[in-house]
Amino acid sequence: MSYLNLDKQKTATTVTELNVLLADYHLYYQKLRNFHWNVVGHNFFDLHEKFEQMYDEAKIKVDEIAERILTLRYQPTSNLSEYLELSSIEESKSEHTDVEMVKQLLSDHGKLITQMRKVVEVADAAGDEGTIDLIGAYIRELEKESWMLDAWVMNTRDTHKSI
Repeated sequence: MSYLNLDKQKTATTVTELNVLLADYHLYYQKLRNFHWNVVGHNFFDLHEKFEQMYDEAKIKVDEIAERILTLRYQPTSNLSEYLELSSIEESKSEHTDVEMVKQLLSDHGKLITQMRKVVEVADAAGDEGTIDLIGAYIRELEKESWMLDAWVMNTRDTHKSI
């Protein structure tokens, strides 16, 4: 790994946290697929399409996180049983209202952002700008997505209370 000019021991800590993020994104991806397939009601068309867009983006992130781990010369975790063990994101049943689905995703976004910040913290300690850059962009994107979902679920009477 000399071509990266990174300390192998410090990078190992980054990889540990990246593997947790990888597990989180796998469970998040599957939850999005579940909600995409099972959303019903007046918001079906909007949410069916939105959840598909979100799981397509999550799939790309899964691959990019795994490839970053490989770039750091480690192997990514790749077993579902290990993902379930590592992740703070829980599986979901299919029988939820559209609003419950969005609220669950917002909760998961908080967990993903928390884990991303852990990755950035340990990557910073390792001098790993590549990982910081990758994950920093993910944080920005997920914060924006969270804002939009929160606006969707918000009661319009609540909008003027915080202004």
